[in-house]
Amino acid sequence: MVNRKELNPESSPQAAYGAHVRRLREARGWSQEDLAERMSYSSQHISAVETGRKPPTLPFSRRADVVFGIAGTDESLEREWREIRHGSLLEGFPEYVAYEGRAVEIRLYEVGIVPGLLQTPEYAAVLAANAVKRGAITPEQADERVALVVDRQAALAGAPSPLVFAALDESCLRRSIGDVSAMDAQLARLVEFAGQPNTMLQVVPFDMGQRPFNLPITVLTMPDRSLMSYAESSHRGHLERESTAVLPMLTAYHQLQAESPSQAASVAMIEQLRKGTP
Repeated sequence: MVNRKELNPESSPQAAYGAHVRRLREARGWSQEDLAERMSYSSQHISAVETGRKPPTLPFSRRADVVFGIAGTDESLEREWREIRHGSLLEGFPEYVAYEGRAVEIRLYEVGIVPGLLQTPEYAAVLAANAVKRGAITPEQADERVALVVDRQAALAGAPSPLVFAALDESCLRRSIGDVSAMDAQLARLVEFAGQPNTMLQVVPFDMGQRPFNLPITVLTMPDRSLMSYAESSHRGHLERESTAVLPMLTAYHQLQAESPSQAASVAMIEQLRKGTP
């Protein structure tokens, strides 16, 4: 091939991504012009991505996954893009986020910290800054974590929006993150979340006793009604794709919802905290 530039996938994650695109394209016998036409990009853009001169983007990765027919597979370019951008995140989490963006129902149970989908940027920034102080991440990675919170929330704001059920342990409200104004803004965000037509918020009070889950957990319902769950240990995240293994978790989540106070009572509790009453 004339003017074919040899690639070194080991030189950088961006170069590995470009080599991946080229490998997928050539396996199908397509030229850069062929791929450009299918993706509605210019051939110059395709060339720049393949040779690492232009960084990959999320829209490019998602479009390429559709064109190549690899969305949701181990070959997914969106999955690789997330691993490049969010390398500071817990192992397994970027893969989970890719599925989260396609889910039709999301069920969250969280302890201690307001979950990312409900965080304000200020709240997320305080958490990220604390991780920098501990030496766990760099300031640049902290910025990426805050940007990811914004990206995840934006991805779920499109139409049709997924149904989002959030059960928050009372500790999420009681644990102060940031100054008074930042925490008040976060509590106000929870009230706003509860008022949306596709959401349900319940606070699980301390006096409710034993919970069905020992750790925070997320259950996803995908467009084909298959189930996935995601949970984290101190070392990595685990994405369970086998629906039969997730079904008992969904049942336990329904029990948690049934035993918890209503959304109205939960919002009233949040408003009391905002007023400074116990």
